Amino acid sequence: MASFIDPLIAFVSAHAWLAYLTLFLAALLEAVPVVGSVIPGSTIILALSALVPGGELKLQWVLLAAIAGALIGDGSAYIAGHRTQHEILNTWPLNRYPAVIAQSEAFFRRRGIWAVFFARFVPPIRAFVPVTAGALGMERMKFFAANIPAVLLWAPAHVLPGVLAISALHRFGVPHHISLKHYWMVAVILGAAIVGLVTWALRRRQNAAVQPVRPS
Repeated sequence: MASFIDPLIAFVSAHAWLAYLTLFLAALLEAVPVVGSVIPGSTIILALSALVPGGELKLQWVLLAAIAGALIGDGSAYIAGHRTQHEILNTWPLNRYPAVIAQSEAFFRRRGIWAVFFARFVPPIRAFVPVTAGALGMERMKFFAANIPAVLLWAPAHVLPGVLAISALHRFGVPHHISLKHYWMVAVILGAAIVGLVTWALRRRQNAAVQPVRPS
């Protein structure tokens, strides 16, 4: 992974517009069924966020690129599923992954609207739940009511850890070029931990909300 990320950071640090495009595509492709299971979109976003403290990239544009890519990716997958219904789940290449499709369906049927929210934080079903929600007939308003807040939480959870990690390294006197070359993994690890913590906390809260009240 480092052999891929290090040259990417070095190249896009000199081409800001390409960095924003890369962020947009990384977020978008993560939502494409099958493709999203193999594209390390989250890792790319976490790594490129390390360019914000040094001024190569602007935080607001990084967040906007990630949010736009995720919303368009999830929305497109949902609409494709909604238009073709369950038929899309039985066509290539989705029919090559019956286990993941079954997992996504079970997750969606068990959690309902919350499945759309949580799926944004849970690979690999993140790439399958939007199309599954559409294929199973979830109403458009319900889908976007869950998806938009999830994306608005998901993007900062992936961008800010990298910004904070590299900023902290700078405060300890680590030169900018060294921190980018050797410590972007700190951003990835910290971001993954934060995303996992957010997902766990939200899932625990949702489970508590549906817990039946026992009679005294």
